Amino acid sequence: MRQGKVRSSTATAFAVATLGIALFSGMDAVMKHLALAMGTYNALLWRTLAGATIGAAFYFGGRNAWPGREAMRVHLTRGLLGVPMALLFFWGLARVPMAQAIALAFVAPLIALYLAAIILKEKIEGRAILASLLGFAGVLVILAGQAEAEMGPDAFRGALAILGSAALYAYNIILMRKQALLARPTEVAFFTSGIMAGSFLLAAPFLAEPPPMAELPAIVGAALLAFGSLLLLSWAYARAEAQHLAPVEYTSFIWAVILGFLIFGERVQPLTLAGAAMIVVACLIAATRRPPPDPDVEAGVHA
Repeated sequence: MRQGKVRSSTATAFAVATLGIALFSGMDAVMKHLALAMGTYNALLWRTLAGATIGAAFYFGGRNAWPGREAMRVHLTRGLLGVPMALLFFWGLARVPMAQAIALAFVAPLIALYLAAIILKEKIEGRAILASLLGFAGVLVILAGQAEAEMGPDAFRGALAILGSAALYAYNIILMRKQALLARPTEVAFFTSGIMAGSFLLAAPFLAEPPPMAELPAIVGAALLAFGSLLLLSWAYARAEAQHLAPVEYTSFIWAVILGFLIFGERVQPLTLAGAAMIVVACLIAATRRPPPDPDVEAGVHA
C-alpha cells in the first residue's frame, strides 16, 4: 500500500513539474520577445521587479515567518547565481532559435555530474564519462547545424553564452532540491525573484531604461509565468527526488519547437534534432546508476 502511495505521489509531482516547465517555456518565449525589444538587461530588470512584487504579495499576505539562516543562505546563493545564469541565457536566446537554445541547455545535467564529484565528492562512474562524451558530441552536432544554416558569428556567440548559462544551471540543479526541502513554494518564488531583482537594480543607474508602455503586458505576463513556474517546480521537488523529475526538463524542447515556430517563425534544423536526441540519451545514460551492492550479498560472496 505504501509503495502505491509513493508511486502516486511521484506521478503527481511529475505532472505538476511538467506543467511548471510548460509555464517556464512560455516565459522563455515572452522574454525572447522582450530581450529583442528592449535589451536583455532591461527585460530581466523589469521582469524580476514585477516578479518580486507579485511574490511579496503572496509571501507577506500569507504571513509567513522569516526564513532561518540555512534557508536564507540557499536563497541568496540561488538568487545570486540566477543573475549571470539568466543574463547569459536570454542574451543567447535573443540570437539563436529557441529549440537550439533549449537543446544546448540540456547539457546542464551532465555538467552537474562533475560538480557533484567536486562538491559532494561523488565518484564518477564509467557510464557518466561515456554520457559526457556523447553529450559533447551532441553539442558539436548542433553547432555544426548552426554553421550549415549560416546563422553567422552572432549566433555562435549566443550558443556559447547558453552553454555558459547551462554550466551555472548545473549548480542550480543541486540547489533546487535543497531549497525546496527547506522552504515553502511561495518563499522560494519570492526570495528567488527578490534577490535577482535587487542584484539587477545595482546596475540600474547606468543601464536601466523605462519600459515602453506597449511592453508592460508582456513584462507582467513573463513575471506571472516565472512565478507560477517557480511555485509548481518547488512544490514538485519537495515531493519527489530530483532523479525522478529530471526527464521533465526535456519536455521544454517540445514547447521550444512549437513556440519558436508560432511566435518567431523559427524552423528546426535536422542537426538540431539529432544533437538534442544525443544529449537527451546521454543524460538518460548518466541518470541510470547501478544500485549499490547489497552488503548481505557481498558478505556471502566473501564468506
